[in-house]
This record gives sequence, structure tokens and C-alpha cells, in this order.
Amino acid sequence: MTNYQPVAYLDNAATTPMPDEVLTAVTNYYQFQKVNVHRGMYGLAHQVTSQYEAAREQVKNFIHATNSAEIVFTSGTTDGLNMVAAGYARQILQPGDEIMVSLMEHHSNLVPWQQVAQQTGAQLKYLNVTADGQIDIKQLRQQLTDHTKIVALTLVSNVLGTKLELAPVAELVHQHGGILVADAAQAAGHLPIDVQSLGVDFLAFSGHKMFGPTGIGVLYGRQSLLEQLQPVRFGGEMIQEVTKQGATWQPLPLRLEAGTPNIAGVLGLGAAINYLQRLGLTTIQAHEQKLMRTLMAGLQSHFPIQIYGSQVAGDHHGAVSFNFKQIHAHDVATILDAANVAVRAGQMCAAPLMQSLQTDSVVRASISAATTSAEVDHFLAALDQVEGLLL
Repeated sequence: MTNYQPVAYLDNAATTPMPDEVLTAVTNYYQFQKVNVHRGMYGLAHQVTSQYEAAREQVKNFIHATNSAEIVFTSGTTDGLNMVAAGYARQILQPGDEIMVSLMEHHSNLVPWQQVAQQTGAQLKYLNVTADGQIDIKQLRQQLTDHTKIVALTLVSNVLGTKLELAPVAELVHQHGGILVADAAQAAGHLPIDVQSLGVDFLAFSGHKMFGPTGIGVLYGRQSLLEQLQPVRFGGEMIQEVTKQGATWQPLPLRLEAGTPNIAGVLGLGAAINYLQRLGLTTIQAHEQKLMRTLMAGLQSHFPIQIYGSQVAGDHHGAVSFNFKQIHAHDVATILDAANVAVRAGQMCAAPLMQSLQTDSVVRASISAATTSAEVDHFLAALDQVEGLLL
């Protein structure tokens, strides 16, 4: 029999824990309701379909979309961004057009655009990152042209924890006739998201980073743009009619949801939204900022540590990355693991940002609404063991 040692879990930016009510929603489906949606002509199938579509309505309200047809269920942020790249961008781009991303993008909001640029002959342009973890707005203004068809940016950096003010960016992009794609994976569950106020045209996020199950995500798109987005998977419930000569598709959003969906994931996502709304995002922000002030103050008291991005705790939304100047990030994470502290170490799926920061890897500590002050204190105490190796 092993002795369980409580772990200070500071890897919430990778995935968050699941509260009991989310587990219950998933378990209830598999134990008592495991039928398909949109298909069965019997009572239980109608009941589960109603719950599934009610979760879509929850998502619509959660991000302030105009209607539920703008909410497409995906397997996660990566899936949603790839759908926009392959199903929309690849259809409209041509040689001479431009795609713009920042150097702080997660690979999921970079590699699809690299692929589309290669396939269409469009040019991929990069925005620099400032010392405080923001994009260079002056550079954005200088580089935006009427050839800039797509700008794809993170809402909150998964490495630096900084939040980009996308509303003024959207205004600039729209002035040139382009569209703005937002990666909200690290924002959902930490900050309120209002797609109307942000002015974004597409936005993607994942359930597992906001207390929901893995394998479920959301792609939001303005309906007029979703109508232009071509399906990238075919078959199953997205079909309206099939003949030997061809096929037609269902109306939005079903035409973008081929096959049997992750029904348990959708129901779990709805339960996660209930959980977040019951806690209140304002309360969550206050809780996280209190923890971040403690965390940042502790990091800044350890002399050999370099903190990346802003040095102000209030600028970090859920995550902060750092390095000991004489100990590799992987070694730091290993030492912390021995002290029952879980952090992430590596490139954080953001290799161009690492190059910009002139490092090959960082240590990232990330918190959520579920993080306790005791976990932060445990983490800071464990850092003393790392620092002790330098003495």
C-alpha cells in the first residue's frame, strides 16, 4: 500500500482538474443515457439530444455569440483552428495575400497557417513580442495592408500569461478588410469572453482547460463566415442528402460536425460552464490575482530567477514562466517533482517565442480557480531546494 503525497498542482495551463459535477455529468451519460444524438426516434434519444443542444446554447451565452448556429463543437482548440485554416483560409487565399501571427503563438495557432501559406502561396508575416509580453502595435499598424486577409492571435499567452487587447486589433484588421482569428484556449475559464466586444471573427477554445473533459472544444465563427467555411470531414450527421452523384450538407452548425460527436464531452462542457458561472468569473479573477501576487513576489525574491514577460503580477492571467539562470528548466521541474510540485518545463509548444526569448525552454507555473494558497506556498518552499543547489 502506497502513501499518497498531496501534489501542489501548478500545471493548470496544460489541463485543469474536473469538479465532481462535471464527472457526474459524464458518468451519468455513460451509465444511464449512452445513446446517439440527432438520430434516434425514441424518448431517450430525444432527451439526450435536447441536453446536447442545451449545452450549445450555454456556450453561446458563455461567450456572447449571436446565435447557437455560430457554435461548432470540435475536439479542442487545435481542431478548431485547423478547421478555420483548412476549411476557410485555404479557400480564399491566393498568391500575394498575407497571413499575420505573433511570435508568441502556440504551435496550434502557427503551424496550420504555415501549411496554408505553403499551399496557397500566401505570405506568412510575424509580429514581434515586446518585453512585457505584448504584440508590437506599432509594427502591426505598419505591416497591415489590404493584402492582409487573416490575423491570428492568442487572447492569453500560454507561456507569458499576458492578455492581448484584441478589440483595437480587430478594428484595425477590419479596416483593411481582413479577419481576426483568436486562440482563447488559455483565456476560457480565467476571464470573461465576449466575442461581440472583442470583435473577433473566429475564436476557438478547449473544454479541458476550463474544468471540462478532454477531447471537447468549441469553434465560434460569425455566421456569415461559417457559411463560407467548407467541411473538412464528411459523413454521418452532417449529410442532408446523398445520391450516387454527390451530397448536400445540413445547415449550420451540424454540417461542420461530421460523425458521432463527443456527446459526453459536450455534456461535461455544459457542466463545466455551470461550475464556472456558479463560482463567478469575477470571483475567479480575484482569487487568481491574489495567488499570482504571492507567486510573483516569491519568484522575484529568488535572485537567480529570470521571469519572462511582464514583471507585474496583474499582467499574468493564470501563468508565469521563468528560469533559474544556472539550472536547466527540466532539472528544475524534476527537483520540484521530487518535492511533490507539478509544473511544466520545456518549449510550451511555442518554439518561435523561445527563440525570441533567447532560451531553449522555460519553467511554467500555472494556476486556476481550483488552486489553493497552500499549493502556491508549497511551490515557493520547494524553490528554496532548487536555489540551495546554487549555494
